[in-house]
Amino acid sequence: MAIENLRPGIARQNGAYYHGVMRTISLKLPDNLLALLGDEAKARQVTKSRLVRESLENALRKQPPSGDASCYGLSSDLAGAVKGLPEDLADNPKYMEGFGR
Repeated sequence: MAIENLRPGIARQNGAYYHGVMRTISLKLPDNLLALLGDEAKARQVTKSRLVRESLENALRKQPPSGDASCYGLSSDLAGAVKGLPEDLADNPKYMEGFGR
């Protein structure tokens, strides 16, 4: 039977299965993570690839833009929250006496 006479399957229908161009990557996972991925994919009745794509999209969406994840940026709402501390605590050497002993 010639290839032209075969019914087109998922792999032969360019763009019919996925909603855009998909690239393939390789991924190495430890056995326990691969098992969790398989169990979750089976429970949700989706492919492992779909679950990995969704997980990556969610994780990358939650990540703050570059430069915004400074220590001060993450804790700025706490600045000044503790009352009764000296105003020059961060830059006065007398408060460092005996530190680390």
